[in-house]
Amino acid sequence: MSSRLIRSVTASLLILWLASGQAMAQERTLLVFGDSLSAAYGMDEEEGWVALLASRMETGAWPYRVVNGSVSGETTTGGLARLPAMLDSYQPQLVILELGGNDGLRGLPLATLKQNLVSMIDLIRESGAQVLLAGIQIPPNYGPRYTIPFYRLFGEIAQEKTIPLVPFLIDGIPQQPELMQRDGIHPRAEAQHMVLENVWPFLEPLLKP
Repeated sequence: MSSRLIRSVTASLLILWLASGQAMAQERTLLVFGDSLSAAYGMDEEEGWVALLASRMETGAWPYRVVNGSVSGETTTGGLARLPAMLDSYQPQLVILELGGNDGLRGLPLATLKQNLVSMIDLIRESGAQVLLAGIQIPPNYGPRYTIPFYRLFGEIAQEKTIPLVPFLIDGIPQQPELMQRDGIHPRAEAQHMVLENVWPFLEPLLKP
C-alpha cells in the first residue's frame, strides 16, 4: 500500500471518528420521572408511551436519549428522595415530571404534594435542566372537595414556577372504558400512543434539534 493511500485512509478514519465523537457530544438526555402511568404498568415495557417517545426521537433524528426513571407506586415523597441520584447519574437536559397520582389515590395532604413537587422542580432547575410538568386527575369517587383542588394544583404550580404543563396526561382515555385496564386507573397498551400525543405538543417546543 502506497504512503499516499495510507494517508488517505487515515484521514478518512479520522473524519469518521471526529464526526462520531461530535454526535455523541451533542446527544442530550431526556429523563421521564414518574409513576406507573409512565412505567408501562400492566404491559411490556416497549409498549409504554415512554418507549414510543424514544422511538419517535430515533426516527425523527432528535439528538436525545430517553431514560425512563419511573417507578410504579411512587409518591412525590419517594420521588423527591430518589431524584438527586437520578439527576447525578444521568445529567439530563430535560425532565418530564409525572408524579402525584399516588398521593391523590392515598388522600395525602395537598400541601405536602405541592411542597414535594416544587422541591423537585427546584432540584431539576438547579441541575441545569428544563422541566415539563404532567398534570393528573384522580377518579371522581374521591369527592369534589379533594379531586377539584388536586387537579388545579398542577396548573397553579406550573404558573408559579413558570414551567410548561401537560394539563392531563391521559386526557381522552378514561372516557373510553375499553382503553382502560381493569383497575380503571391505568390505560391499556392500545392507548399508549394517545398518552404520547397528549405530551408531544408541550414537549416538542422544548426540544433542541
